[in-house]
Amino acid sequence: MPHKKSAKKRLRQTVKRTARNRAVKSRIATAWKKVKAAPPVEREQAVRAAVSTIDKAVKTGVIKKATADRRKSRLMRASRAA
Repeated sequence: MPHKKSAKKRLRQTVKRTARNRAVKSRIATAWKKVKAAPPVEREQAVRAAVSTIDKAVKTGVIKKATADRRKSRLMRASRAA
């Protein structure tokens, strides 16, 4: 446990950020699963939603741009193959 005031604040901020980042990453994983489970008719819409979710994660700084590009590329490839 931190003793200094600044360290306590830092811990509070870290806990909040960790929870927020975990929620965003969970949303990305859920979107990916929805794309996989979507029937061919609805797959394009699911892919759009997943790409949007990934882009929002980049905007908030949860994942890096290159990581997002790689995930979107894999997502597109998987949706085309299915």
